[in-house]
Amino acid sequence: MKTLGRAASKGLLPHASIEAGALKIDRLPPSVPEGADQLVLDLYAQMPEARITDIMLAVDAEVGFTDAFTNFRTGAVCSDKLGLMNVLLAEGLNLGLRKMAEASNSHGYWQLQRISQWHIVSDAINQALAMVVEAQSDLPMAGLWGLGETASSDGQFFPTTRQGEAMNLINAKYGNDPGIKAYTHVSDQFGPFASQRIPATVNEAPFILDGLLTTDAGRKIKEQYTDTGGFTDHTFALTSLFGFQFVPRIRDLPSKRLFLFDPAAAPKNLRSLIGGKVRENLIRDHWEDTLRIAVTMETGAIQPSQIMRKLASYPRQNALAVALREVGRTERTLLLARRHAGLHR
Repeated sequence: MKTLGRAASKGLLPHASIEAGALKIDRLPPSVPEGADQLVLDLYAQMPEARITDIMLAVDAEVGFTDAFTNFRTGAVCSDKLGLMNVLLAEGLNLGLRKMAEASNSHGYWQLQRISQWHIVSDAINQALAMVVEAQSDLPMAGLWGLGETASSDGQFFPTTRQGEAMNLINAKYGNDPGIKAYTHVSDQFGPFASQRIPATVNEAPFILDGLLTTDAGRKIKEQYTDTGGFTDHTFALTSLFGFQFVPRIRDLPSKRLFLFDPAAAPKNLRSLIGGKVRENLIRDHWEDTLRIAVTMETGAIQPSQIMRKLASYPRQNALAVALREVGRTERTLLLARRHAGLHR
C-alpha cells in the first residue's frame, strides 16, 4: 500500500490516477497494428480448401482421439470414424443430428443417432479433447504463443427451442430466446482444455475452478483471466488457496473498495479508497473448514462449482461463506494494489 500511495502521489499509476478521492481508469489504446486485418485475410486465402471432417480425420490419424469413443456396452472403438466425425461436428456446432444428416452425403439421421447413443457417452468428449490439447501443446508453434501457464474462460450462449424446460432458461442479456451456455477454458497456447454445459441463467464464477482442477492442463495454469461475469470474492479466495493468480476484468473497478487489516495505517491519499477492515478473527476461526473445502475440491470428491454455488446461496447466514469473502477481499485488494502500482506477484 505504501508503494501504491507513493506512485499515486507522483502521478505514476499505470493508466490510472486518483482524482478527488476517486480512482480514474484510462481507456487503453488499441493494440492491433495497422494492416493486421489484411494480413489475416491474406493468410486465410493461402490455406487450401478442405472439408472439416477430412481435417478431423487427419488429426485423428496423428492423435488417435477417436479411441476415447468406445461402445458403452462392449468397449469397442467406433469403427465408423466418418460418421463419428459428423456426430461430433453436429455437437460442436449445436446443429443437431437431423440437420447434420441433411447436410451429409454419407450418413442418414438414424445412422448418426445410433453412433451418438452408443458412443457419445460419459466423459468421452472430455477425454478426446484432452488428447487433442496435449498433442497441440507439444507442437513447436504452440510454444511461440505461450507456455500454457495462463488461461482465460468465458461462456458462449447457444439458443434452444421454446419447448419444455428450455422455456425457463432465458437470460435477458442474450435477448428473449431460451438457451444454454458452454463455459470454456482456453490456454495461452489456444488450446480449449475444458468445456462444460451450464444453464444460461446462472453466474459463471462458480465454474472457473472446475476447469482448473479437473484437467491436467488446468493444473498447470498460473494466471486465470475472466470477464466481469466470473468475478466474486469467493473466487478470489479459493483460487488463491490453490496457487492460481485470479485476474478478472472488473467492469465497475473504480467503485470497488480496498480492505485492509489496519485501515488506519493506509497512506492518506488512499484512504478514500478504503472500504473497511478485514475481519481477521473470522478467517482464523474458520480456517480449518476453509482448508477442508479446498481438500474436498482438490480430491474431486465434490465438483468445485457445487460447493461454490452452495456457499453463494447464503453468504450472510453462513459464517464460513463470510470468512471466505474476507479472504477474497484481501486477495482482491492485493491484486488491485499490485496492478495499479505496476508490480507483479
